[in-house]
Amino acid sequence: MAFGWIDEQAAARRRAGLVRTLRPRPADSPLLDLASNDYLGLARHPEVVEGAAAAARTWGGGATGSRLVTGTTELHGELERELADFCGFEAALVFSSGYAANLAAVTALAPHGSLIVSDAGNHASLIDGCRLARGTTQVVAHADPDAVRKALDTHDGPAVAVSDTVFSVDGDAAPLAGLAGACREHGAGLVVDDAHGLGVLGAGGRGAPHAAGLAGADDVVVTVTLSKSLGSQGGAVLGPARVVEHLVNAARTFIFDTGLAPASAGAALAALRLLGREPERAARAREVATGLHARLTAAGLEAVRPDAAVVSVRAPSPEEAVQWAADCRAAGLFVGCFRPPSVPDGISRLRLTARADLSEEQIERAVRVIGETRP
Repeated sequence: MAFGWIDEQAAARRRAGLVRTLRPRPADSPLLDLASNDYLGLARHPEVVEGAAAAARTWGGGATGSRLVTGTTELHGELERELADFCGFEAALVFSSGYAANLAAVTALAPHGSLIVSDAGNHASLIDGCRLARGTTQVVAHADPDAVRKALDTHDGPAVAVSDTVFSVDGDAAPLAGLAGACREHGAGLVVDDAHGLGVLGAGGRGAPHAAGLAGADDVVVTVTLSKSLGSQGGAVLGPARVVEHLVNAARTFIFDTGLAPASAGAALAALRLLGREPERAARAREVATGLHARLTAAGLEAVRPDAAVVSVRAPSPEEAVQWAADCRAAGLFVGCFRPPSVPDGISRLRLTARADLSEEQIERAVRVIGETRP
């Protein structure tokens, strides 16, 4: 029977407690949200919503084509200029998603004969970029510049190291200065995904590379998403102008994909401008994360100290993690649930995201519910 193997895999997932399901949320959910990536609380901010609406009224509902045909509006160019300027880079290129931006950066910057050194904890989009690239990939120990250095020692040709800046599972930060140092010893490039750093780390939320003194460097390329701190949709690659020009001509997820919808570009631009006026939102997101961690550990839970806005709480097993998250929902709290294969170490977790707009009462409530529902 066609696709008969799907039933076998479905049964295996059920036995392992790894079945995933879609849960559509209502427009006005009564749940306290610690599951989304809306770190700055901007997704529903009136200025951001109006930015999306105004763009849709002006440009229509869709981009109408690829960026190289009809999919680039004046709004896209405006967003790229302001995003590059905010983060401290020479140029930016907007994509339809952060996933597409990562695929573009890795595949276009790792041609045949090159070496890609990839952190073991990298996001799936970076991993898929490595798989699609024509270069050879070597996976190295997590957050270890010496492991990157040793891998680069084995290769004489073009090379690039690839890493998240803040890892999405535990919220720990990569040692960016050490990674850059290892790359520079070998003349290699550094590509980092700042999806969880933009809007949270760096001066006024300018990102982890900015905080590490790497913004604008000619050997550093940064990818970001517009769907987390900026409360919109889409992604971008930031870096030297010649790298961005290369991506326009060589990145398949740019050339062959429909451009980002104008409404998403308008929302992201409005959020970026709002962050520029209210830089304290970044510090507040970090403060909320630190507070969550302190209260969770004081309650006897095993939580990982956050370097940005992600706080993870260890669960005994995949099945118990799913039940724990469900019990939290029943008690009015929405939390994320990470299980294999989404976690590289095989340890299941509740994943909490600190938002800048959370009150102290909401933080206390979240910790109380998590503690009361623990397995």
